[in-house]
Order: sequence, then C-alpha cells, then structure tokens
Amino acid sequence: MKRDERSQGFEWPQTTPPYHCITDEQAEQWHRDGYFLLKNAIPQAAIAALLADADALEAAREAQLRAQHEGHFLINRAGEITFTIHIVKQSRAARQFVFEPALIDLCRDLIGPDARLYWDQLVYKKPENLQEFPWHQDNGYTFVKPENYLTCWIPLTPATIDNGCPWVAAGVHQSGTLQHWVTDLGYQCLTEADEASLAIQPVEAEVGDVVVFSSLTP
Repeated sequence: MKRDERSQGFEWPQTTPPYHCITDEQAEQWHRDGYFLLKNAIPQAAIAALLADADALEAAREAQLRAQHEGHFLINRAGEITFTIHIVKQSRAARQFVFEPALIDLCRDLIGPDARLYWDQLVYKKPENLQEFPWHQDNGYTFVKPENYLTCWIPLTPATIDNGCPWVAAGVHQSGTLQHWVTDLGYQCLTEADEASLAIQPVEAEVGDVVVFSSLTP
C-alpha cells in the first residue's frame, strides 16, 4: 500500500459542528474510519421513482454492451455487472433524487455549502456474479483535487453480506490517494498482505439508507 505521488502532502480535513444531518458520533466515525451508515435517509417514494427509470436505463446499457462490445467493455460485463453513468442527464427522477434534503445536508456537513455533483452512476450487480470487485478508491480511477470528495452509495434493494454489500478498509482514507494498478476486473490498490493487516468491515444497508464514505476509502 503506497501513496500516489500526486497525493504527497495530502492532509485529511476536519469538519466542525453544528451539523444539519449527521450526529457527532457519525462525524467521529467519518474522521476515524472514513465512512458511516446513514439510516432511513431517503424516502421510499423517491427510491421507487428512481427505480422505475433505472431499470429501463440499465436494460438499454445491457443491450448496448451485447450489441456493440460483445458483452464486455472496460469493467462492464453483460449479465454480471453494468455501469450506467450520468443518469441525471437521462432521467427526471434522477435529477430530482440528487436534491433530496438528506443528500444536500450531507454535503453541507462534510464538504461545506459550495458542493457540486461530480459523478453519478447506476450500478447493477447481477445474481450469481461470483467475481469480487477489486479494492480501490474512487479517486484512484480518475485522480482529481480536492482528493477527498464525498461518495454516497445508495442501495435500490437490500444489501446484505449474503447477497452483496460494500466492504471498506477503515482508516485508510487518511493516507490520501494510493497507487493503483490495472487488473482484469478493474483498478486495485490493496494487496492480500495489505488486506490481512487492515480493519476490513462489511456495511449492510436497507433501501432508504445511505452508505456515506470518502473517495479515499477503499
């Protein structure tokens, strides 16, 4: 586990209360571990509206992969895992979704009053996909500054250990952006030895929850 040369001098920024959305305990976990779970943050109606558009967008992406790329393009694999990017440009429900009060307050608490939507994507991980997704930092895919942007992972169906949920390497975020290397399944930043020495934690989430983590949290 080595720091990316472009990340030399990085220092993890602190936040200050009072908070609009999160608790002092969640703020402490954010600084210590680089993530926390925000329960019941998104109304079920908003999830349902987004899901109605999401299924159609994903079906179109799946068809495109099969028609143009023989089912495999970058880290997309038809029938296994698909990434549909910038859905706010394609879906009114998605545009409304990103203005959910909880998401706005999260940005205010962890970033500040002047935040922008840098990236949005719809990820469908299909049943019986036995491939593990490589350990990576979001900022490892495309290095940007500020390095420590906010990622909100929002499940459209329950995410459990049995059917698949995020796993995080707690505490690594304070090291800045790590060196990544390319594998067949995507970018990787941790070796097996790294993984054995770190605090690896699953984060199960229900529909309506938000898994909040730093772009520097693998």
